[in-house]
Amino acid sequence: MTAKPHSILAGLIGAGIQASRTPAMHEHEGDAQGIRYLYRLIDLDKLGLTSEALPELLSAAERMGFTGLNITFPCKQAVIPLLDELSAEARSIGAVNTVVFKDGKRIGHNTDCLGFAEGFRRGLPGVARERAVQMGAGGAGAAVAHALLQAGVRRLTIFDVEPSRAADLAANLNASFGADRALAGSDLPAAMAEAQGLVNTTPVGMAKLPGMPLPAELLHADLWVAEIIYFPLETELLRNARALGCLTLDGGNMAVFQAVKAFELFSDVRADAGRMMAHFASLG
Repeated sequence: MTAKPHSILAGLIGAGIQASRTPAMHEHEGDAQGIRYLYRLIDLDKLGLTSEALPELLSAAERMGFTGLNITFPCKQAVIPLLDELSAEARSIGAVNTVVFKDGKRIGHNTDCLGFAEGFRRGLPGVARERAVQMGAGGAGAAVAHALLQAGVRRLTIFDVEPSRAADLAANLNASFGADRALAGSDLPAAMAEAQGLVNTTPVGMAKLPGMPLPAELLHADLWVAEIIYFPLETELLRNARALGCLTLDGGNMAVFQAVKAFELFSDVRADAGRMMAHFASLG
């Protein structure tokens, strides 16, 4: 880490992000570090835009002197062709959630993988990892799937509303981790009957998209269940899983630890993860 910068201007591009706690986490840590840190939301829904506006938005951010941008749904894969460089992890995952503007270049990173991995390590230590099911194969799903296989899940079955996207992610994972570690699922009830774990990486369950990503009757008591959603912290999926006695993991840790790494990429200053976790918890 180098000398602390005098100021940071960062932002988040995504759809329906008004409830995001990311700005508060970054700005609070910046204050604690003595850095003038401004973090702005660039909400596609509020602006009446789609991901097709990404080229214009990235160019505008560069021109206005932004240090970098976080990228969320639905832009984590669409942003890649607009970048000059990718970190090794972002390239392997095929999704970007952090863009740093540096030396005239746009450099893409992925901190979601690390964020989920750290939450999984802390929140579900020692769980069975032979077979797991993942709902969703988008940008966040790709990062989480990599984290799960790195954490020792032996066989990951992936379901997505677009079967071709699940197949593409499974192929990417098998190329990186070895044949037959992942597959695109076709029979959800059968996969759930055999699964020891379930992870939801879809937006279903968010405050703006309530519901369950799969039928509640497919849950069973010996599952562990993980979410990446943190607004609300207790989704309908987690509420049903806890009622059955399942071990569960909410999306809070992932939210914090992806922000820790993004803060460090933007500022080149080491973040205090404990302080950021405590601040996140204080937000209610």
